[in-house]
Amino acid sequence: MITYEWLYVISGIFFALWSLMSLVDRRWGNAAFWGLVAASFFFGSHLSDLANGTLVLALVAIAGIGGLSRSMPATTAAKARAAFAAKLGNRLFLPALIVPITAVAGTLLYNYTPLAETQLFEARRETLILFGVGVLAALAVSMAWLRPAPIAPIEEGRRLIDSIGWAAILPQMLAALGAVFAIAGVGDIIGSLSQQAIPQGSVFFTVVVFALGMALFTMIMGNAFAAFPVMAAAIAIPLLIETYGGNPAVIGAVGMLAGFCGTLLTPMAANFNIVPAALLELKDQNGVIKQQVWTAIPLWVCNVAIIYLGAFVLWN
Repeated sequence: MITYEWLYVISGIFFALWSLMSLVDRRWGNAAFWGLVAASFFFGSHLSDLANGTLVLALVAIAGIGGLSRSMPATTAAKARAAFAAKLGNRLFLPALIVPITAVAGTLLYNYTPLAETQLFEARRETLILFGVGVLAALAVSMAWLRPAPIAPIEEGRRLIDSIGWAAILPQMLAALGAVFAIAGVGDIIGSLSQQAIPQGSVFFTVVVFALGMALFTMIMGNAFAAFPVMAAAIAIPLLIETYGGNPAVIGAVGMLAGFCGTLLTPMAANFNIVPAALLELKDQNGVIKQQVWTAIPLWVCNVAIIYLGAFVLWN
C-alpha cells in the first residue's frame, strides 16, 4: 500500500538535496534550515513531540537571526529560456496541467472503479498521493520534452525556495498552531462568548459570525488552516451543524474560502502577500494587499450567501 509517508520521503529528498547544495556553496544557514526541514519529513512521524518541538524551535532560531540568504545558482541561461518561450509559447504550461488532471481524474478513476478494491492507496489519502504522483509525472514529461541539464530542476527549485525562504513552511507552522489552539480549548471559549452574542435561532447571523470569525482569525494567524480548527470547534460544529442541521460539506468548504478572504488582507500571510512584494521589488511592501482588498470583501459576502443558501435554505 502506498501511504502518505511516501510523500514525506519524496519531499524530504528534495529538501535534503537543497541542503547539500547550500552546504557546497557554504551557505551554512540555508544548509542547516533545509536540512532540518528534510529531517522533519524523513523522521517527524517517528520522533517524539519533544524532539519535533525542538526541531521547530531550531528552525525559528535560524530564521530569526537572519540565517537564510538567496542563492543564484547557474542554471538555464537567460537566452535559452527566452528561446524556449518564443518557440513554445503557452505550451510551456502544459506540464503544469498534468498535476491537477492526475489528482482529479486519478481520484475519480480510483474511487469509482474496481481499482478501489486493490487498496493501492491509503484510505482518504488518495487525492494527496495522486497529487504527488502528478508532480513527478509533470517533472518527467518536462525533462523528456525540454531536455534541460539533469541538475536544472534541483537548482531551479533551490533558487525558488531560497527566494521564498522561511515563509515556505509558514502554512504548516500556522496549521499546527491552529491545532494547538483547538486542543487548548480556544474554540470552546470563543464558542461560549459567541453563543451569548448570537440571537437564539438566528441561522443567518450565526453564518455571518462564523464567516467573519474565519476571516478575522485568518488575518491574525496568517492562514485559514490555522483558523479553521478554532472556528469549527466554536461555531461550525456545535451551532451550524449540530444545532441547525446545516450541510457539513458546504459549511466546511466555503467556510475555508471565507477564511482565505482574510488571507488576502493580512501581512501575516507572508508567503502570499509579503514574499511576492519582495520578489517583484515593489516599493510598497503592502502593495499586494491593497490590490486585493476589493476582491476579498465582495468575495467574502458571496461566501456568506453560499453558506446560508447551500447549507440551509436549499439543503433543508
